[in-house]
Amino acid sequence: MEIKYIKTFGELKESGYQYRNIKEEMASNLAEKLYKSEPVFPQIHGYEDTVLPQLYHAILAGHNIVLLGEKGQAKTKIMRSLIHLLDEYFPVIEGTPIPESPFRPITKQAKKIINEKKEKTPIRWIHREERYGEKLAPGSRISDIIGDLDPAKVIEGSSLGSEDALHYGLLPRMNHGIFAINELPDLDYLVQVAMFNILEEEDIQIRGLPIRLSLDVFICFTANPSEYTRSGKIITQLKDRIGAEIRTHYPKTREIGLKITKQEIQIPKIKPEIIVPRFIEEIIEEITIQARRHPLVNQKSGVSARLSIANYETVVASARRRALQLKQEIAYARMTDLGNIFSSSLGKIELDPYRDEAITEYQVILKLIDLAIKEIFEEYFPEKKYSHEFENITKQIYEADVIEISDSMPSKEYRKLLKIVPGLFDLLKDHNWDKNDEELAAGIEFILEGLTTKEKISRRRLGEIVSFKSVDLY
Repeated sequence: MEIKYIKTFGELKESGYQYRNIKEEMASNLAEKLYKSEPVFPQIHGYEDTVLPQLYHAILAGHNIVLLGEKGQAKTKIMRSLIHLLDEYFPVIEGTPIPESPFRPITKQAKKIINEKKEKTPIRWIHREERYGEKLAPGSRISDIIGDLDPAKVIEGSSLGSEDALHYGLLPRMNHGIFAINELPDLDYLVQVAMFNILEEEDIQIRGLPIRLSLDVFICFTANPSEYTRSGKIITQLKDRIGAEIRTHYPKTREIGLKITKQEIQIPKIKPEIIVPRFIEEIIEEITIQARRHPLVNQKSGVSARLSIANYETVVASARRRALQLKQEIAYARMTDLGNIFSSSLGKIELDPYRDEAITEYQVILKLIDLAIKEIFEEYFPEKKYSHEFENITKQIYEADVIEISDSMPSKEYRKLLKIVPGLFDLLKDHNWDKNDEELAAGIEFILEGLTTKEKISRRRLGEIVSFKSVDLY
């Protein structure tokens, strides 16, 4: 009999259904995926050899967990991905205030239904999405997480000492499911104390009422390592009761970071179509990498993957605006579009508090962009291989006095620059950037910006116009 046709407890038992508690269910489903070599968390990248094995060990061991990491390290995404280790549907008793398996009733109401209806106890099926609950720690009260007396039920006649007068919080409502708390160090001390019994004994008590509900819940937390280890932020007994501490990290390579960025971007799917050249994608990701190591950036705060995501989206938006103004159906993102990422970068980079106060966030972002451009440019055009071509381009720009480009300059205009600086063509041809006007325009801007970061030529920005001059005298 298919699951959707099972409507009673008796039918459920006849079907051969085997009840498993939440930790057995998750461990069993994980074991099956690992045995079959199936991807467990296909949208989590860069953690295959570090974080995920620790997570697998914790789940197979039946441990509750805390994920420690800086902002933007996929902690919440990992927690929300845990639902894929749950069965797609789970049977619960119809008509109870919280989800309860007919094999394991815990509330007074559920036990009454089972005793009265026995094999005819009505069953409903809840989807795995309904078995995940998440709470942000700041401002959370015991009544929010565990529950409290419901004044409305008391007014209706329920006794103050009765289970019928209770309003259940989010944790009991996640019975047979996953309960997550974000930013554990900000959880009120009284709530932390209330969590002791839940983690150790897996039950709750509300308002001193003579009840004891034995819950079946997998609990996970997130925290920033600096806050988690700070004395006094978390009661030590609570830490002691958490089964596993799992440390997350930023992507180890630019390739992994870019893969995450392209997975997470959410750009409106409208025309015209925008193509982002590979080197611009790499520069966007490299900006974030440079920020994570730059001395002027507060490294304790961290730099989220959201910096790359927001900058990528802004570059596409900038290219789309230009394409709309020029009435183009397909357009390429260019280096000039990187000049518009300040709005998406500000606020995502926290400057070092001990820096020179005269240094502004704007200046730091400019520096990070140039460092990223230089890094990527040297990968595409190593100095040893292209020193002669660089020399020719520098001389040609000196002879031309000044080269100007702008954010709104049509791509066809860039071919005129090849007549003034023919040395650009060899570099463009080496990477097949001479196939169409749009790609050629993007390539020329990349070369000019790259030579600027190598101090071969100078650059001056005035509004949307960028001027390039030679810094050498011949």
